[in-house]
Amino acid sequence: MSEIDQTVAVDAEEEAFMRHAITLARRAEAEGEVPVGAVLVANGKVVGEGWNRPIISHDPTAHAEIMALRDAGQRLQNYRLPGTTLYVTLEPCPMCAGAIVHSRVNRVVFGATDPKGGAAGTVFRLLPSDQRFNHYVQAQGGLLAEECAELLRTFFRSRR
Repeated sequence: MSEIDQTVAVDAEEEAFMRHAITLARRAEAEGEVPVGAVLVANGKVVGEGWNRPIISHDPTAHAEIMALRDAGQRLQNYRLPGTTLYVTLEPCPMCAGAIVHSRVNRVVFGATDPKGGAAGTVFRLLPSDQRFNHYVQAQGGLLAEECAELLRTFFRSRR
């Protein structure tokens, strides 16, 4: 089923945004959360950022992507986020993919694939979205994938 576009050209600006997401993932880890970070960008500027917080906030929806979308919505005073790109260290889950489509994000760039619940082709194919949705979202995986994956592997190894 895996149809993920892994052909991410390493662009310096895109790499910088993913590195920012990795920094946020480390913040999640410092708080005892699974290390996932997300940065939402519009016109070359960060408009939202988030990191995993479901444990600390007692909120099962507090994934990094959702937190970044919420942050951007507050900053921009709009629940629609057209013209944006979301950089996230881990392939979005189905819940996050739905929120991404509904918020009208244009593009998602993620690092590591998620073999247990990835919704960009690894397990489910909600991103890139198809014609059945009311909005099309592009998706690319593999930007700094090994670094993102190693962050998760190290975290889970330390928990065993």
